[in-house]
Amino acid sequence: MKPDGVARGLIGEIIGRLEDKQLCIVAAELRTIERATAERHYVEHQGQPYYEKLVEFITQGPSLVLVVEGSEDTWQVVRGLMGATNSKEAAPGTIRGDLAIGMRENLVHGSDSAASAQREIEIFFPHLV
Repeated sequence: MKPDGVARGLIGEIIGRLEDKQLCIVAAELRTIERATAERHYVEHQGQPYYEKLVEFITQGPSLVLVVEGSEDTWQVVRGLMGATNSKEAAPGTIRGDLAIGMRENLVHGSDSAASAQREIEIFFPHLV
């Protein structure tokens, strides 16, 4: 959960949606992400015109970093719950469709593949690997 979701008090709402889908939170930590960690996390976006604003946004305040389990395709289930990155295009019933207020302020991040999930877990929860 990105800093905008935490700041808006949506932790319970968003975790509730994950749990309603029978997903389990196996690790969670409220933390302000350091710049070096953000740069490692967003390495594939380096060189893009939006990169610096992306790093600034994710490091501006506390995020709730989670590892979620449920099934072999948990990452796909989570992506479906999140909705489209652009909240204006996100379907009603999704986290972003119901709650997000902008493109950058879109509340949540979710891995886009099993490989990305593994890489991101290693970044944020290396003791779980």
